[in-house]
Amino acid sequence: VDGCARTGIPFIGLWRDKVAEIGLRESARMVRDAGLHISSLCRGGWFSAATAAERQARLDDNRRALDEAAELGTDVLVLVCGPAADRDIGAARAYVEEAIAQLIPYAAERGVKLGIEPLHPMYAAERSVIVTLAEANRLVHRLDHNHVGVVIDAYHVWWDPDIYTRIVEAAGRILGFHVSDWLVPTPDLLMGRGMMGDGVIELRRLRYAVEAAGYTGPIEVEIFNQALWDMPCDDVLQLMRTRYLDYV
Repeated sequence: VDGCARTGIPFIGLWRDKVAEIGLRESARMVRDAGLHISSLCRGGWFSAATAAERQARLDDNRRALDEAAELGTDVLVLVCGPAADRDIGAARAYVEEAIAQLIPYAAERGVKLGIEPLHPMYAAERSVIVTLAEANRLVHRLDHNHVGVVIDAYHVWWDPDIYTRIVEAAGRILGFHVSDWLVPTPDLLMGRGMMGDGVIELRRLRYAVEAAGYTGPIEVEIFNQALWDMPCDDVLQLMRTRYLDYV
């Protein structure tokens, strides 16, 4: 938080596990005292489960996440929708829609929007059955509520040959845009993201497309990479700022 303030970065995206370590009120105070704004809270979702009791517990946890987002002062909860509980991926996708529909009234009451983030297909078995922006757009269209939209992460969608058409289709419903880079070769499926400019993604073209579709909110840099995490905080934030300006 303090590093962002020192580097002149006005927004920060928070993760629930890190907020829990410090405490909700203390997290809100730290961000507020640093003069920052919270772009989003990550994550809700993870809907499918083997039993009705487990599914209900996950819905309850998502309601807590909405409470936390409202308390922190952000209006976006990022949804990583979760894998299937068994081999029936179609049923899992159908339940994702059902679960989000159940959350909409509570989200609207709390003033927090539900941002469906499609993940790269390589995560379908472990992290999300929603793996294309087209799929996320269809969900948003069917749910048809102004408290539901999509979060577009360049790392997850850059490969899609129809991505620019899908971004146009998402116009008016884009709640977030995340950037990093795809390294070649990819060192790790989860922790292998690169700093902007070190990989193959046309980040600036994607940004132009997202902004042309009406998105004017903050752009989050989201990089899972242990080597970068191990760098001194101010060094990695300065590098991030420079690369963002050069490549995004």
